[in-house]
Amino acid sequence: MLQRRYGDASLERYSPANQVIEVLLRHRSARRFFPEPIGDDLIKVIVAAAQSASTGLNFQNWSVVLVRDEARKAKIATLAADQQFIRDAPVLLIWVADWARARAIAGWHNAPTDGADFFDSTISTIVDTALAAQNALTAAESLGYGACFVGAIRNNLEPIADELGLPPHTFPLVGLSIGRIDPTDKASIKPRLPQEAILHRERYAAPDPQLIETFEKRIGAYYESQGDPHSWIASVLRRVRGGPSMEGRERIRDILVERGLPSW
Repeated sequence: MLQRRYGDASLERYSPANQVIEVLLRHRSARRFFPEPIGDDLIKVIVAAAQSASTGLNFQNWSVVLVRDEARKAKIATLAADQQFIRDAPVLLIWVADWARARAIAGWHNAPTDGADFFDSTISTIVDTALAAQNALTAAESLGYGACFVGAIRNNLEPIADELGLPPHTFPLVGLSIGRIDPTDKASIKPRLPQEAILHRERYAAPDPQLIETFEKRIGAYYESQGDPHSWIASVLRRVRGGPSMEGRERIRDILVERGLPSW
């Protein structure tokens, strides 16, 4: 499994230590789904797994909006880079960074909310929300479902927040489409950077261009196998260049401030 995750034949001798690690290592983003419904009992289990993630001070400053309505999914899909798999998956979970609930608690007790106005408060709710969302994805995959995160909801953050009726002091961080995988979905385990590129021992080491070039070849072979040949390095350069590649996300800091979430 490590061999497939890194695209490195030298790792063939390594095998998952248990079923949990196997589920984590075999993750792939699924983008073709059967329309088979997902019942509330399964949603309850997935959300329970999400709530089992670590959370700062046990504040649990996140919420999740379950979207099944076909028209609403279609509208969100159009706003999120017009991705068809969002429409096709029976369930879309929108993970919401949420300070509204804590502020409401303060209001019920006539307590000040100055502490919520620090930038760290925004960071902490983003971390909590992301941890919960990842737990949900892993839970869904462990139950035999496929899933794919939807970061593109941040391309049009405001209209999606309006569509979901999100109050001030919240914002939609990421979406998660879940469903039974269509067998025609050809996606496989996507290689990651070599551990030597991301694992620093005791102190941070400068990026190694040779490691990046090695990864470029491995990920290039993967893209070729998927019928989508392109350069990973070129994608990185396009994104860090900014401009059109931001797709509206360059306004996120201003939007967070408008929604009552400090971002500086």
